[in-house]
Amino acid sequence: MVSGTSDENKVGDGAASGGQRAYIGSFTSAGGWGVSAATVEPDSGALTIKYSTDLVENPSYLALHEHGVLYAVSETPEGYAAAFSLIDPDRPSPLGVPAPVGGDDPTHISLTPRHALFAHYTSGSVSALPFMKDPEGHDQWCGLARPTAVQQHEGTGADPERQEGPHAHAVLADPSGRWVLAVDLGADAVFSYAWDEEQGTLRPHHTTRLTPGSGPRSLAFHPNGEWAYVTAELDSTVTVCRWDAETGTLTPGATISVLPAADGDDRPRNYPSELVIAPDGRHAWVANRGHDTIAVLGLDETGERIELQTTVACGGRWPRHLTLSRAGDRLYVANEYSGDVAWFDVDVQTGVPTWAGSVDAPAASCVVLA
Repeated sequence: MVSGTSDENKVGDGAASGGQRAYIGSFTSAGGWGVSAATVEPDSGALTIKYSTDLVENPSYLALHEHGVLYAVSETPEGYAAAFSLIDPDRPSPLGVPAPVGGDDPTHISLTPRHALFAHYTSGSVSALPFMKDPEGHDQWCGLARPTAVQQHEGTGADPERQEGPHAHAVLADPSGRWVLAVDLGADAVFSYAWDEEQGTLRPHHTTRLTPGSGPRSLAFHPNGEWAYVTAELDSTVTVCRWDAETGTLTPGATISVLPAADGDDRPRNYPSELVIAPDGRHAWVANRGHDTIAVLGLDETGERIELQTTVACGGRWPRHLTLSRAGDRLYVANEYSGDVAWFDVDVQTGVPTWAGSVDAPAASCVVLA
């Protein structure tokens, strides 16, 4: 849990200024700085880290809410989350007290208008926590309340080492806001829940079974809301799924590899992580850990057809997370093992990213843009 005193590190001059910011999460247990704040140079996209704090242990995943608060999971056995005020964007400051999230080793957080959703890898469960406002009566957000919902997954997979039980790895609301989808690596499944935004409750609704032994890890929706793409960590694939927001059902379709066929048996063991989609829906990118590349995927105008176009070196080792700029012309990659965040200029016509620079960020696991 968060200690009473913070071992904070100031990097650079730390002066608050206008412009865009990036926030980086990292594994403190592996030498990471915790939560770091960086400025973004408008023309080049270059990051300059201004400040970091290890107040939260292993803040491996971050999420920003439109009400101006940064939320971080603590990927630890006890499982908790913390909130940070961004009144000074260069110096995130804790809000309220850390909140237990109702599961072990939370790996993912996503946000709805009134709640934070968490996926817990070790316990194989998902939970919902409501946002809190200042108890003093001020119209300010101050942190997270206790869970209003916890749902335990069930199931195993074909890999006895990685799929001996459920391992929830991602959870997010669908574009309609009526449903929540939870991706489970251990159960080879995506669980759909009916979502009540007012009450913060999750009601089991539908289960989508994916390829046995594939190990689904993350999910992203096409901008049209009719298709979803599921990355699989154990077989290096992406599955295109039709999403029906009326019935709350996800139907799997075509599956493609995110590795070049030419690599054959010589390629290293690979574990895809994050997938992001261009704002215009023409391209998607997947981080390949092991192959240490970014897979560039082309989508047709409907979003139903997808193909691997090329792979590009990730600029480091073990790319755990990707973030795309709002315009879709710049890509940021958190390279965990090489300890850096790299940025790429993206050709919006071809989708191909070109390395443009990097900044040291030990054990980096996530990067988000504000």
